[in-house]
Amino acid sequence: MGSPAPWASLADAARRSIDLRRVLTSLEAAGLLGPPPHPPEPGGVDTVVRDGLPSTVEIRHSAVLVALFEEEGEARVVLTRRATHLRTHKGEVSFPGGRIDEGEDWVQAALREASEEVALDPSSAAVVGHLPPVMTLAASALIQPVIVVLDSRPTLEAAPSEVERVFDVALADLLADDVFHEERWHRPELRGLDPAMESFPLWFFEISGEMVWGATGRLLVDLLTTILR
Repeated sequence: MGSPAPWASLADAARRSIDLRRVLTSLEAAGLLGPPPHPPEPGGVDTVVRDGLPSTVEIRHSAVLVALFEEEGEARVVLTRRATHLRTHKGEVSFPGGRIDEGEDWVQAALREASEEVALDPSSAAVVGHLPPVMTLAASALIQPVIVVLDSRPTLEAAPSEVERVFDVALADLLADDVFHEERWHRPELRGLDPAMESFPLWFFEISGEMVWGATGRLLVDLLTTILR
């Protein structure tokens, strides 16, 4: 097990009633309003460890949509569970999103993927901000989150070829006791190569009958800690 939740020391009142105004105010204070500032760059390489040895791989660029809407004074975020027949990340909870197509920017890719995966109407989504991109350890994918606000609860439909379930959760519920935990994972293949990378944290949220972890858990932590600053 890893460290307590980053918000564990906050009073309960500070973790409740997170509305869209609070989200937008926090994004402004963090300098994260508006679309991502830099377009996706073609190419690029990263070094990963495979079979105990460093290996150079091409970086894949992806964009995900952090779609928020407000209901009864609570900001809620849209999530999906990926289909179990997919080749990678099968059955995992994720934000709508995927790879950048040629000629697309981050926003275009995130909205297109959300339309394809859950039938989200791009015209109902106003781009309000972004989070810093993250690099996945396993797949060498650079993931850029794009934050949008929806004008009301969306009518969504999962595309069976990609998504098994689409659901939403209140941001405040993600901060409730016993929802979050951190684990420290060790990578024996890195022992002796890079001591700083021999272990790393992974973040988990157990909510709405799902276990959220991996890159999605990491991005949720980034979003929540930005809001709680």
